[in-house]
Amino acid sequence: MQKLRERRLTNTPTVIPHDRSNCGLSLNSPEGRDSVTGLKTSPNSPDAALTAGGHAGQNLRVSVVYPHTKSFGVGVYVLNRRGKPLMPCSPRKARALLREDKARVVKRTPFTIQLTMTTGETKQSITLGVDSGYSRIGLSAVTNKQEVYSAGVNLRTDMVKLNSERRQYRRFRRSRKTWYRKPRFLNRKKPKGWLAPSIQNKFDTQIKLIGKAGEILPISQINIEVAAFDIQKIKNPDISGIEYQKGEQKGFWNVREYALHRDNHTCQHCKGKSKDPVLEVHHIVSRQIGGMRPDNLITLCSTCHEKVSKAGLKLNIQFSKEFKAETFMSTVRWMLVNKLKGLGNVVFHTYGYITKQKRRELRLPKSHSNDAFLIAGGTIQDRVGVEYLIQQVRKCNRKLFKGERSHIKNTSERIINGFERFDKVLWRRIECFIIGRRKTGYFDIRKLDGTKIHASALR
Repeated sequence: MQKLRERRLTNTPTVIPHDRSNCGLSLNSPEGRDSVTGLKTSPNSPDAALTAGGHAGQNLRVSVVYPHTKSFGVGVYVLNRRGKPLMPCSPRKARALLREDKARVVKRTPFTIQLTMTTGETKQSITLGVDSGYSRIGLSAVTNKQEVYSAGVNLRTDMVKLNSERRQYRRFRRSRKTWYRKPRFLNRKKPKGWLAPSIQNKFDTQIKLIGKAGEILPISQINIEVAAFDIQKIKNPDISGIEYQKGEQKGFWNVREYALHRDNHTCQHCKGKSKDPVLEVHHIVSRQIGGMRPDNLITLCSTCHEKVSKAGLKLNIQFSKEFKAETFMSTVRWMLVNKLKGLGNVVFHTYGYITKQKRRELRLPKSHSNDAFLIAGGTIQDRVGVEYLIQQVRKCNRKLFKGERSHIKNTSERIINGFERFDKVLWRRIECFIIGRRKTGYFDIRKLDGTKIHASALR
């Protein structure tokens, strides 16, 4: 088995803590954290102190080559003595400042230095473009001459399932334990501006990512793309007028009755060959994540339903299109703009059709980073040579009990040999992340894009 090689970086700071949160810029661990093994850094910061909503999680960040025909190398981000952002400098100038002890390194990804002396603070106008999305976000900071920052963020998509599991465990626990408090039933009113936890997490993440970009660059203006989707128009392009009030479930008591009528009260698998008179409404995708949409329901006889539920029978059906992304964007589009304005930013909004037209004129491929560049007002500016890839992950496994037997405690250790999940390590001169770990000291390490490096690397 190959071992994780230890190495110490002399240019990595140990006096300034690296934030570890949904949108932190780096990882930490008591040993082997941030970028390489054997590196001592400060303890992790609790996410509740970094996020207003207290959502657990963190993000993994690496840099990837940004292939453009006209691009320049990556600059070094600079902070003044007070920690305020200045304009980026060249790597050559940064090395000279570090060699003369006029600056110190505060972050490795993206590489950022802080000056230890007083200097001039001439700044240029920088516009940050934000291509908001449901599962991926694009960020791009542009000046009049060049692009100085580019990032693509993959958001978490497991929030709905995890919240459903937590609700299930909570209800089971309440039913088998005696509570000393009286039952409460008048605390169900939702506050104004309430969002579902999964949507709230994505909303807070986008606000925090924009704030993190403002910590390393003097952002003077934020351009964000907003969009409103007509889901009924997407389903039926010919709909108009009063037809919006006549939905597909009009005249039915509930969605179950509609599903049975739509399927002509016939099993959609055996078509009535089983002669079973009892019909069931089956969820194609689990109700936890698929919901009670009519497109997610299908009529099955009791015999076929039991085979699907217990014997693993596969149904030959086509999955329907979901509209989670469209619903999310329609819900938070103005909330994002108003929230950013409330934080004191200069914010302008644009629309998707404008971005699409610009993209066609410049013949750029469709991507969130390219769209963010256009949203920021980019046209002929030189593109930055590196795009930062950010993957949002869970901060830790908060399950106190094992799923199979809920009364058996989960005793798995969080840190093994100084490492835990999602630590950034160096293996054979490759920077990768720990995805799985075993008590014996073997680790499953992979790149951020999921490429498997080694299944059983030994420390």
